[in-house]
Amino acid sequence: MKRSMRIKIINPGILSTIQDQGRFGYLSQAVPVSGAMDKLAAQVANAAVGNNAGDAVIEFTYAGASFTAETDVLIAYSGSGGTFICNNRLVPAGRPVFIPAGRSVQLMNDPSCRRIFLAITGGWKVPPVLGSRSTYLPAALGGYQGRRLKAGDILESEGECTEISRKILRRFSGTRLNYPGWHIARQQFVNGRANRIRVIASREYDWFKESSLRTFLSKPYVIGLRSNRMGYFLDGPVLEKLQPGELLSTAVTPGTIQVSNDGTPVLLMADCQTTGGYPRIAAVASIDLSFCGQLYPGDTIYFTLISRREAEILYLERQKSLDQLRASVEYKFS
Repeated sequence: MKRSMRIKIINPGILSTIQDQGRFGYLSQAVPVSGAMDKLAAQVANAAVGNNAGDAVIEFTYAGASFTAETDVLIAYSGSGGTFICNNRLVPAGRPVFIPAGRSVQLMNDPSCRRIFLAITGGWKVPPVLGSRSTYLPAALGGYQGRRLKAGDILESEGECTEISRKILRRFSGTRLNYPGWHIARQQFVNGRANRIRVIASREYDWFKESSLRTFLSKPYVIGLRSNRMGYFLDGPVLEKLQPGELLSTAVTPGTIQVSNDGTPVLLMADCQTTGGYPRIAAVASIDLSFCGQLYPGDTIYFTLISRREAEILYLERQKSLDQLRASVEYKFS
């Protein structure tokens, strides 16, 4: 069954791009991973409409975006703080929502809105580049023509749906806004300890003075104004090395925390470079990286050290929970 759906972007907001779970296998060729800043929220949105976890979504950064349904559409969204409305009616998060053709949908201008991820049945249709549909803006790579979305853009779904997506669509399609009573709460999968980020020690952890390590693991850091999809500059206590020395450029990934020459920690994010010459003091545990993807300049965070084994167990437990989530959505429509 093929059923293409379309929307028209009316207002793209501050920054809206097509993203998926990332572009893997090309770090050796200096191609970043990219992908959704909050990959968990993207998976939750996809799960709600029965998509595959890696299908393309729209990442809206902050509030104020809007679009019109050019055809009947079945969508779902997830993220932090934002709420969509359609003809003055709330469009609830974390569940499939049928919107008839011709309706306008707005992402409310709420100052608590961070990053919101919008899925459509079948995923958004853009050509894969190096195995991914994610947008990497600095190289105009992937996504929708390699750029951010702008007013007037027409976005289509892939057309091919999973069996569960077809069942959801049959259940809720009609002539009015429609959705089920249940929802998927993204919050149940994320760090429940407020602003404490779990990290593991990196290769150059012991390059730093004991006093700096204590500071790093006890004092607050604030997301700086220069932060973006490539990384967050962390305002707070500077960190001192045991002795001056340079590091040859070595591998970094999203979640790596480097320390610049002036002692400022930098938390690398989705669009980060593939190598770096600053020492790596720590890396964010995968379980908390999606939480980091929702941070905003001015937010305060703390770091807590855990073992690699603990980080691995936490990751596997969450993946098991996500598998159970997808199975439960299928069960509801079996």
